[in-house]
Amino acid sequence: MNIRSLTRGDGVVIGAAVLLFIASFLNLYESSAFGSENAPNAWDSLGTVMSIHLAGVIAAALIVTSRALPQPRKIAGLDLGQFGIALAVFAAWTALWSLIGLNGLSAGSGLILGFIAALLLAAGAVATPLVPALKVALVGAPKPQTPQPYGGQPGGPGQGYGYPGGQQQYGAQQGQPYGAQGAQGGQPQPYGAQQGQPQAGQPQAGRPQQGQPSQGGAAPAGDFTPFWFAVPVARPLYGEDGSPSPIAELAPGTWYLAVEQRGSSLVAQTQDGRRGVLQDTTGIQRG
Repeated sequence: MNIRSLTRGDGVVIGAAVLLFIASFLNLYESSAFGSENAPNAWDSLGTVMSIHLAGVIAAALIVTSRALPQPRKIAGLDLGQFGIALAVFAAWTALWSLIGLNGLSAGSGLILGFIAALLLAAGAVATPLVPALKVALVGAPKPQTPQPYGGQPGGPGQGYGYPGGQQQYGAQQGQPYGAQGAQGGQPQPYGAQQGQPQAGQPQAGRPQQGQPSQGGAAPAGDFTPFWFAVPVARPLYGEDGSPSPIAELAPGTWYLAVEQRGSSLVAQTQDGRRGVLQDTTGIQRG
């Protein structure tokens, strides 16, 4: 479960569920027929506590669990979130009629607070997918570490992810740039240089022999620099082979490493080392 995928609307739902649970211990009615110590609460009425308070708490749990799971779960063909929203609306509807049909009794603090909490719970559950302000991540993403070149070693324990400590850049010897060959005496040589001096009869590196056509220089390195980024909402990550089925889902509040750019898409790497193509890059936050 990814807690960072929860939104402000989910925070409203969680808060309303806590308020609804507290209201179940308060007095349902205020009347001279009951003493201050004998006034019933929701737990004295099985129908009330099951249809309002516990139904609302269960609805909030289903909604939050549905948001936090990487893949949606279904009950009787309905997504967990949809099932939770329907249950939240049912709890608010039942609380409304419990407040109206008092039959001459005065509503107590438990009944009033329970109705407000159930109404807030249902409103938060329904409005979260529709209101942009409620879709903002509840927990902000942590500040990313200084981006390392792709395949590079993190600067210390706890920095970056997916790279075991002590590794060097691929194909490079310690203290030398990528592609450099070891030199005698431990002195690094520029890229393409051979160890020691060229032997007689051998062409020097990078120069064609007389009478032979030039093979052309190496292709210039691209100007793309790997960077950390976070997505504003959950977005699918597709395979680099062009498969239509996503291989993972990027969750908001988590930093991922962009290692390559392909047109308007990015090749991203997840925490477990999987690489894929992020086709929708609108609104991403760069680290």
